Amino acid sequence: VQLQASGGGLVQAGGSLRLSCAASGRTFSTYVMGWFRQTPGKGREFVAAITGRGANTYYADSVKGRFTISRDTDKDTVYLQMDSLKPEDTAVYYCAGRRATASYRAIVAPSGYDNWGQGTQVTVSS
Repeated sequence: VQLQASGGGLVQAGGSLRLSCAASGRTFSTYVMGWFRQTPGKGREFVAAITGRGANTYYADSVKGRFTISRDTDKDTVYLQMDSLKPEDTAVYYCAGRRATASYRAIVAPSGYDNWGQGTQVTVSS
């Protein structure tokens, strides 16, 4: 699966952005798709994930209630709707995909994914 992320930008605190991740590949519908983010000097941090066909979603505590992950199987695209953005949400955001798994640890860990898109910068000004 090849992934292409887009939708980043500059927004004021309290604003919204929607990130998209377009996928190519026959098995996209069965893949677990995740969003991670990274700031300079830090490792990639789990943000959200969605299992195949959207059966289950997972969120980091820091974004729960503000971010929503969804997928459109017909368009082979995963979205991350980000509302009530805070300056601390500023980071490069990456989408990632992996084969189906029931392991929570594998879903929330960057090492659990073997397909990555390029990053898209999100900057939230105060």
